[in-house]
Amino acid sequence: MDIFSGDNLINLIKAVGLLGVFGIIFAETGLLIGFFLPGDSLLFTAGFLASQGIFNIIVLIVITFIGAVVGDSVGYTFGKKIGPKIFNRKDSFLFKKENLLKAQSFYEKHGAKTIVLARFIPIVRTFAPIVAGVGEMNYSTFLTYNLIGGGLWTIGICLAGYFLGTLIPNVDKYLLPIILLIIFLSILPPVVEYIKSKRKNTKNP
Repeated sequence: MDIFSGDNLINLIKAVGLLGVFGIIFAETGLLIGFFLPGDSLLFTAGFLASQGIFNIIVLIVITFIGAVVGDSVGYTFGKKIGPKIFNRKDSFLFKKENLLKAQSFYEKHGAKTIVLARFIPIVRTFAPIVAGVGEMNYSTFLTYNLIGGGLWTIGICLAGYFLGTLIPNVDKYLLPIILLIIFLSILPPVVEYIKSKRKNTKNP
């Protein structure tokens, strides 16, 4: 089953309810196993369902914001406790070292802003708080960027789904293309970064 498709995602969210949405957002940002979860499309679709009266938009925003912030804090704590040893961990079905290295590279380039920017980049948002913990970023600094990033991500995407659902007649017909566009836009930054890196390596062998 493709959980990213419009109908399946709607059915999933209806089935798990607000508590399930909270759990998915928390897992994607706070647990290593959550990197494959559809955070962006989930938030958008939940916002759309709020426009149809399935959820209260205020409650949805509060729930997802808390899930995102607590999730990142758990990831940070995990990274701080485990430390550099995590980079020696063997690959498994749910853990790929290359994903951790991508987050580390992103963190080295953008510094503390990574905690905000990574919210909008799948996989990186799962591992960025862990890398911040490994690097022993000051927690008050981390928490500030965590709150900002969590707010922009959850509130922004939920409201986008909510207002489109309110303003566009029969928007459910266009839900799948919109979700695919969201997924495309979310994976675009790392693809562009990869192309730039390959070009740079080609010029400087």
